Amino acid sequence: MKVVLPDTTELELADGATGLDAARAIGPKLAEQAVLVRSNGSVQDLRLPLEDGMPIQILTTRDTGDPDALYVLRHSAAHLLAEAVRRLYPGVKVAIGPPIENGFYYDFDFPEPIREEDLAAIQDEIDRELAEGRRWTREETTADEARARFAAEGEPYKVELVDTAEGPITLYTQGDFTDLCRGPHLQDSRPIKALKLLSLAGAYWRGDEHNPQLTRIYGTAFYSQADLDAYLERVEEAKKRDHRRLGTQLDLFHLSDDSPGSPFWHPKGMVLWNALEDLRRGYSEVKTPLLYDVEVYKTSGHYDNYAENMFFVPDGERTFALKPMNCPGHMLLFGSRMRSYRELPIRYAESSTLHRNELAGTLHGLLRVRHITQDDAHIFCTEEQIQPEIHAMIEYVRDLYALFGVTPHAELSTRPEKRLGTDEQWDAAEGALQLALERHEIPFVIAEGEGTFYGPKIDLHMDDVLGRSWQMGTIQLDYQMPVRFGLTYVGADNTEHHPVVIHRALLGSLERFIGILIEHYGGAFPFWLAPVQVRVVPVSDRYREPAASIAARLRGAGHRVELDDRDDTVGKRIRDAELDKVPFTVVYGERESDDSLAIRERGGGQKTESFEAFLAELATL
Repeated sequence: MKVVLPDTTELELADGATGLDAARAIGPKLAEQAVLVRSNGSVQDLRLPLEDGMPIQILTTRDTGDPDALYVLRHSAAHLLAEAVRRLYPGVKVAIGPPIENGFYYDFDFPEPIREEDLAAIQDEIDRELAEGRRWTREETTADEARARFAAEGEPYKVELVDTAEGPITLYTQGDFTDLCRGPHLQDSRPIKALKLLSLAGAYWRGDEHNPQLTRIYGTAFYSQADLDAYLERVEEAKKRDHRRLGTQLDLFHLSDDSPGSPFWHPKGMVLWNALEDLRRGYSEVKTPLLYDVEVYKTSGHYDNYAENMFFVPDGERTFALKPMNCPGHMLLFGSRMRSYRELPIRYAESSTLHRNELAGTLHGLLRVRHITQDDAHIFCTEEQIQPEIHAMIEYVRDLYALFGVTPHAELSTRPEKRLGTDEQWDAAEGALQLALERHEIPFVIAEGEGTFYGPKIDLHMDDVLGRSWQMGTIQLDYQMPVRFGLTYVGADNTEHHPVVIHRALLGSLERFIGILIEHYGGAFPFWLAPVQVRVVPVSDRYREPAASIAARLRGAGHRVELDDRDDTVGKRIRDAELDKVPFTVVYGERESDDSLAIRERGGGQKTESFEAFLAELATL
């Protein structure tokens, strides 16, 4: 048999050769450092046989930043965690332990609860395992044998996993711990140079609140201590930027159990909110109801595909539902009268309250809420207008994201298994979105099967200052809903046609976008977005009046200004302005006048300039 290497050369191997055999054929050093085989975007264990003609890339311990190389490292680290816990806590039952984006976790059912301080002993046990060294072996078995084995060991979660497993049943063993696992895993533990346990959390078995609650231990692992140190530094910086902490500190919003998942917006937070809502372009603003008869959602398809995320309101013999998105209302709005092709495209925009029944355990500050507001729009257009409309949206995206100093990248999410419409319609819709991305040279990846049930979509992402990627807006192309609602327009041929609908939310959820912005800027918003742009501080009672005059004149010029004339010391008030992340603080005392203002810039810069010069500077920001 032959396999194809990354440089397109062919490597001849014996039939049934594994990835490790391929590495050995290339050289002993590669075989020693090999951790994984990648082929056509998929990965497989080094121990598995290769297929004839298969293109392969062998990942090694040198690929320290490769997500797949980190994946296999962290998967093996999770098994070391399970081995350590089993040894330290007799009677513990193990569940699942996958690698995740920034590390790994393992879920356990402990005989008695453990605490954060217990992680140190578990960490010591893992460090001992690493010092001794571990080697992973793989074996295939039957479901009956695996079931009997785990039942004898008193591992009910593993038995349930065997009962629901598809494909071959495989076991991996290191030390005295054997786990039900598909792999892949490292050859041995030597590549794990840095492993750290991070935290505890609760988690329901298989994510179902009706199942037992388990203890989840989070950790991370890297190929070098330097990489771990850099990651932990980013984590600490992320904690400082946590939008929930800054939301309270900067008096932007608060959350309450009185209405879970529904933020209470304070006046300063509403400055951010209103600034984002004002970012509209070329759309007709509309307002549609919050509550609809459930039959509307049966027509739209949401009842069959989204009911578990909706809130229902019984009313006598009828059932209503709070809207989880604006599209059904906009369909009814379009269908309220006959339309002509001369009216198209019709662009409806609505920033409306939406409600989605997110599980309580998934709620997270502003990033995962039940009360959602989207910068929502629906464009009703002809087939010929699709490309110009998407072109305009992508231009808008570029301008919009540039305001925040970020460049968008995208995912093209294609047809899911559960969907409406014909393959021909999906071919046309997916092709139109891909063409638009390619014309604008926006980097994108294909997310197979991740489209909505009514159409494919472009999901827009941004990277924040910490390098984290966030999904923001979406552009969705929909041939289905206009047909389901019986929407038509009279064309130039004097016959009726169904419009195409483009669903568009460029910021996405305003709550989520503001949460991301808070963390992106660490609360230090650019001048145009800052809730308070200038704070004026008189040094004593004697200077309150001229300081108040300065503040009033700045307000008159359209700026958001506060006068801090509290009885606290000047130093404390200046310090408070810095903690509140106000872009400019004007200190007014004996030496200050219109011709000479003492101005402190956020971050420590100081200067002296006239009121008129300062006003002119602010006008450019």
